[in-house]
Amino acid sequence: MNTRSILVLSLLSLLGILCGCASPQGATPSSPAASSVDFALTSAAFAHESSIPVKYTCDGEDVSPPLQWDNPPPGTRSFALLMEDPDAPVGNWVHWVIYNLPARSRALPEAVPAEAQLPDGGRHGQNSWGRLGYRGPCPPSGTHRYFFRLYALDTSLALRGEVTRDHLLQAMEGHILAQAELMGTYKRQ
Repeated sequence: MNTRSILVLSLLSLLGILCGCASPQGATPSSPAASSVDFALTSAAFAHESSIPVKYTCDGEDVSPPLQWDNPPPGTRSFALLMEDPDAPVGNWVHWVIYNLPARSRALPEAVPAEAQLPDGGRHGQNSWGRLGYRGPCPPSGTHRYFFRLYALDTSLALRGEVTRDHLLQAMEGHILAQAELMGTYKRQ
């Protein structure tokens, strides 16, 4: 490579960093292609950045909302989902950990049972209460944001024992093909 080529590549890299193009929001350092414009996560129960209905919270039935996704990237072998509240007084609070959802999956129904292994092969990890399955929003005060993040992975994860958010993130490192996000809010009355 000549000096001019090196200079051009350096300038392009710097421009990418300055404009925020070098690392898609939510991408992990080991997965530079961790976003896909077409890969989307939605819910029939609430729209992105809107209020989560009481039914899916501790003030209601405390069941998981229905979730749908489409257009996973080629090579997807499984999906993993995290639901987190970054506004919790003690820091990030994990409401749901689920992984090894089959590549053919395009939805999670309302009220997913809190079983270790689901009929389709998906598995639950532990939430911040130390339990399996979904636990809905229950903020002590104010309006909190709840992020549902769905990861398309190039593998199924061979995890054993009590799988937490941190275990899952570590196992996914280097395997994330794309990430889709849905955010809902909730404030107790």
